[in-house]
Amino acid sequence: MPELIIKQLGMLEYEPTWRAMQTFTDGRSADTPDEIWLVEHPPVYTQGQAGKPEHLIAATNIPVVQIDRGGQITYHGPGQVVAYVLLDLRRNGLGVRELVRKLEQSVIDTLADFGVTAYGKVDAPGVYVNPKLGEAKIASLGLRIRKGCSYHGLALNVNMDLTPFDWINPCGYAGMRVTQLSDFVSDATSVTIAGKLAEKIASQIKPLTETEPLAL
Repeated sequence: MPELIIKQLGMLEYEPTWRAMQTFTDGRSADTPDEIWLVEHPPVYTQGQAGKPEHLIAATNIPVVQIDRGGQITYHGPGQVVAYVLLDLRRNGLGVRELVRKLEQSVIDTLADFGVTAYGKVDAPGVYVNPKLGEAKIASLGLRIRKGCSYHGLALNVNMDLTPFDWINPCGYAGMRVTQLSDFVSDATSVTIAGKLAEKIASQIKPLTETEPLAL
């Protein structure tokens, strides 16, 4: 079976990264190795296919990019680990719901390593924690499936400015609380978490065989 390659991207603008995912997926063959891209983005809102303009509830100079994943609006910014999963689902024997569950479990397992208890919800994809102030979302998830292959992925809030979430209804839910790992673990950084998250995703999908940088 072709290997799974993990690529550490660093900080990249959102739209070129999205276009690169599309190009990669369109150019795949039956033998193309699966890849996970780890990235951070400068501040940007992304609006999924189900997104509604009214979920951007405040005027802001943060760009909004209309994209082709499922779901509604979310925010990406520095200090958030984004993992894009470029997988051949048929080759891996995965259905979409199973992939969602595995990605959520990868985040749950990563957080558990830091003593943070988290969980998924059947009716609301993503990962949640239940701190003293009540339930809050710590990771969002959205996918696109094209010709049996996935792209887009998940975003885990690690150590970031959460204020831009106040200016939207995250994932289309008014009043949804959002949190991050650094609220629970003082020394959490996106650099240290990215590798751990990738390992958890790989263990859910198949063994890790290679890590390399990517130039877009």
